[in-house]
Amino acid sequence: MSLFRPVDRHPRGGGDPASSAILHEAILASSSSVRDSLPEQHRAHFEILRQEIIDFAQAHNIPRESLAKPDALREAASKLFIPDLEHLADLLERFQYLLVNREPWKNKEALEYAEEYYHLEKQYDSQVSLLREVGILKEGAITGIDGNKYPIPTLEQIAVRLFERRETLETKHDQGFTKLLLVPFGMSLDTLTSLLNRFSSLHVCSFLASPVYKGADMSNPAKIIYDPKSFHKKDHRGKTKMQKLEDQAHNPNSFPGWTVHLLQPSNPSDQNSPGFAHIPMLGEGTSCGRENSRPDLEAGSSAHEYFSILQEAQNDPYSPYHHESGMTSEDWILACITHLKEIGRPLDDYMDGHESMTYLTGAFFPSIDSVPRASWNRTFRQIRLDDYDSHTQIGYTGARTSVII
Repeated sequence: MSLFRPVDRHPRGGGDPASSAILHEAILASSSSVRDSLPEQHRAHFEILRQEIIDFAQAHNIPRESLAKPDALREAASKLFIPDLEHLADLLERFQYLLVNREPWKNKEALEYAEEYYHLEKQYDSQVSLLREVGILKEGAITGIDGNKYPIPTLEQIAVRLFERRETLETKHDQGFTKLLLVPFGMSLDTLTSLLNRFSSLHVCSFLASPVYKGADMSNPAKIIYDPKSFHKKDHRGKTKMQKLEDQAHNPNSFPGWTVHLLQPSNPSDQNSPGFAHIPMLGEGTSCGRENSRPDLEAGSSAHEYFSILQEAQNDPYSPYHHESGMTSEDWILACITHLKEIGRPLDDYMDGHESMTYLTGAFFPSIDSVPRASWNRTFRQIRLDDYDSHTQIGYTGARTSVII
């Protein structure tokens, strides 16, 4: 948008500075002749973009009247973090493009790529619908533990990220990491566990979380940390959720408040298969991938051993587990809800003789020196979040990983 970037650098065309007055009138007017002049099929898109801009301004303490005054908007925007500034610029560019060109702008190359290789639109629509059904997504956003509103990443934003990283993700795609998972990381664990409890009750399941999860990401000091560099209570070098949110605010390659994952579906060789792949028992794993075959991570090792495999793989592009990360409790809750919706039963049914519990090695409880763990107990029909010592091997517990894009 010409407010923030020179018109001749506008990436999408339609950067007519004469449209600036029309743009601001269109944003502020409750009943807009500009909207009514658009083709009928694009008027809903007009309202969505308009409301996103207004909501963004409100969330970032930008006076609404500034949206009609370019100089005032420039001054208000100058106080934003760079990712927020770029997000606002992107919203305004898209809105201006719609007004000038009378159709929404789309990165067609990225969307076509994401559709061909990931069937992204169907997956995205399904995830958004489920997030609304569960009560996570309200008016297109979540509320983080810091009180900020975090809009859900758009289909196009995810498609662009997949397209930009297509060479990096080629091997992971070949290994079956094609299933989309949108995780509202910024929400409190208390809220997410409460929503999982309510959703599971609709499927005649109960839910139990050990006391360590209560307020774990909001306590001071926080009881749970993320992205640990070791499972050592005094030298984990991980970050709290608040610190992670602050990092996202300064990282233009992040989706603030959210993490976007690729996992293996129930049948990694069929990306249309529902649910997520299970963690096989020792000796029952298979391999997936033609160029760099990836053996399943089987159950039976300690959380520390799985963690070490992933840590070593980060610096080894030849490792079959390169670019994979351990999951967090937040990730597992959303994966469990999705699996329950698509398969009809929760994730990680460790009592069926073939599946396993899972360590969630993307997080750590330093104060009790343990790692989050999750499972489904079919005897009691109970979904469980608990924790376990990181160095002890247990035959029916493994680790699930994801690729964060």
